[in-house]
Amino acid sequence: MDEIENNVDDQIFDLPAETTFVSDIYERIKSELSKVIIGQETAVSYIVVALFADGHILLEGVPGIAKTMIAKMITQTTKTDFSRIQFTPDLMPSDILGASVFNVKTSEFNFKKGPIFSNLILIDEINRAPAKTQAALFEVMEERQISIEGETFKFDYPFIVVATQNPIEHEGTYRLPEAQLDRFLMKIVLDYPSLDEEINILQRYKSDFDQTAMQSVMPVVSTEELLMCKQKVEEVHISDELIKYIASLVNATRNNTDLYLGASPRASLAILKTAKAMAALNGRNFVIPDDIRSVTIPVLNHRIILKPEREMEGYQPSDAIQDIIYKTEVPL
Repeated sequence: MDEIENNVDDQIFDLPAETTFVSDIYERIKSELSKVIIGQETAVSYIVVALFADGHILLEGVPGIAKTMIAKMITQTTKTDFSRIQFTPDLMPSDILGASVFNVKTSEFNFKKGPIFSNLILIDEINRAPAKTQAALFEVMEERQISIEGETFKFDYPFIVVATQNPIEHEGTYRLPEAQLDRFLMKIVLDYPSLDEEINILQRYKSDFDQTAMQSVMPVVSTEELLMCKQKVEEVHISDELIKYIASLVNATRNNTDLYLGASPRASLAILKTAKAMAALNGRNFVIPDDIRSVTIPVLNHRIILKPEREMEGYQPSDAIQDIIYKTEVPL
């Protein structure tokens, strides 16, 4: 890997001071989050990658491992509008989009915007709302605008949905269709903390039952800086060989004997965007194979379907993706 970096054209990849702009912003966010969150460094880096790549995020994990806290704290570090929506089985599309309300004084209907009209939106337990409400949300996520009664409302930048779901409890939930899951740039699976991390959690909150430390997390990134990060990510260079590598990885999911459904070209674009963001997070203005490999699992794990017999054997989508990464030749 060092050879790859050393052989890169110095004229193209002369690292100016502004190259570290994105990584400096990331360190600023990470520093604020460390006041409250212990562990989950990989998940945090993935969320920031999706944030800088202007993509929606799905957080999945068992109850009590700080899915909602991580999402809320990251939004708290940005100087943007924030809203939180708790999805429930009786939630209607108008509850999130808004509705026309009759004004008695003017005898006219006025549109009252719903909580989706924000910059960063936290959706708690997205799989608890009925299909009609989920479809309304995903349409907004894709189009970044809504049309109601002949009037179109466009959303300001940034517009990013961070959703959480519990994969264990299925009673009273509505499974997200694959076509809708594809709207998420990444699905980040959170795991239990290590023993040492859990001890540190207990030490931190042994005298702070109300978790007042959460109030110490301050906004450290402006909307303008987020936009600049997005622009810097777009400017990150990726070679033609690495573009072919991304295409080969995604194509391999369509010809894999363990998979019933492979990934679409949208997955290729997602890997491209997130790999460039990962490179920028690491202070580089060029992509290396490690950037691509590091984002492939969270980008693909919700875009593929295992064959039933493999699923019954306990095989996981991440296992299939890891096998594809291992077997796909890395360009030199």
